[in-house]
Amino acid sequence: MDLTKIKKIHFIGIGGIGMSALARHFLAEGVTVSGSDRSPSPITEALEGEGVYFFASQAKENITPNIDLVVYTEAMTQDHEELVEAHVLGIKTRSYFEALGLVANGHYVIAIAGAHGKTTTTAMLIDIFEDAGLDPSAVVGSLRARTGKNYRQGKSKYFIVEACEYKRDFLHLEPDILILTNIEAEHLDYYKDLDDVIDAFHSLAAKVPENGFILCNPKDLAIKRVIEGVSAKIVDTTIFIDTLMPMKVPGLHNRLNAAQALACAARVGISEEAAKETLAHFTGTWRRFERKGTMSSGALVYDDYGHHPTEIAATLQGARELYPDKKILLVYQPHMYSRTYALFDDFVTALSKADEVFLLPIYAAREENVSGVTSMQLRDAVRKNILAQSFETFAEVVTEVKKQADNNTVVLVMGAGDVYKIAESLVA
Repeated sequence: MDLTKIKKIHFIGIGGIGMSALARHFLAEGVTVSGSDRSPSPITEALEGEGVYFFASQAKENITPNIDLVVYTEAMTQDHEELVEAHVLGIKTRSYFEALGLVANGHYVIAIAGAHGKTTTTAMLIDIFEDAGLDPSAVVGSLRARTGKNYRQGKSKYFIVEACEYKRDFLHLEPDILILTNIEAEHLDYYKDLDDVIDAFHSLAAKVPENGFILCNPKDLAIKRVIEGVSAKIVDTTIFIDTLMPMKVPGLHNRLNAAQALACAARVGISEEAAKETLAHFTGTWRRFERKGTMSSGALVYDDYGHHPTEIAATLQGARELYPDKKILLVYQPHMYSRTYALFDDFVTALSKADEVFLLPIYAAREENVSGVTSMQLRDAVRKNILAQSFETFAEVVTEVKKQADNNTVVLVMGAGDVYKIAESLVA
């Protein structure tokens, strides 16, 4: 597809973090952009301010014959009325990652993939390249603390992009440098098992050309299988780990993310000193251990997107590092029945690293509860280790947190659903 011929584009689900980034790209290219979502949000309000025509409901009337391309999210079913209308009118359609590939692949692509740490590593890299004057284009799966944006328009050859493994979507990208943060059994509503996940990552690694680079920990058992037989040069990122480097974001996991970013900076000729100077000032991204404020009681409130046991454990470890003498009260909204069921014991172990846990009903996302797993079951298992309660509504949680949290408490609100609203309520 010749993108230079696209004069008007419509996004179904434009409020999504990736979709809104891509919308910003086309806006910057001078394309007329419209989009729909089920309801307004801070992201859609920002897009409207930047020039997007936004529809707060999704209906076939939003699709008009003068649209050249319709982009839809992976969460969209093929019988969605806007998508059906696009087909009726003969308008070209592409999924988000198909469109992202069309945009990125004409550049020198630096793709960051892995089960965890993608967003933070991507944001770190953007800051480093920006400070080094390399002027990259970039798409990140969150909002950068530095700019409050998820897209950066650059004029250089570099395109830095967060690459999601769900449904093998990252195979639409053609990386010149591939960063592999880590690999675990994840998205088990799509993948059969860890072997299936490794197979997908291997397919991505095989796409990196002979003169390209794969940056990873080659001694990791899963990654070792991913990079077997590839033609690209392998760079061991563990030699870049610096446990003494000053950083504003806590936790070993962020030092591992920083090591990946340092390794990539070295590949493109950015000095280690310059890269570390940038990392010393890096303050994170939206919903990645994001400090929301202080409650009237003096309790600190943080919000985090973590929804996998490894992410939960790492974030709690970082919180302990930052606040060793405070009580950590974790408000957690499990995300997806399949993930909760498949990793149940791992969730129990991770959640038990808090001092107390408040559990909310499982956020269903895109699936039915086939297994019958519930938050109450998770609560009962966690209770064998620490204090745990379950609640049906956000209002109940807010009321109970306000009763318990004092100036010696850190309230950590976690989950990939809409649980962030609780953090906002607590500091309102």
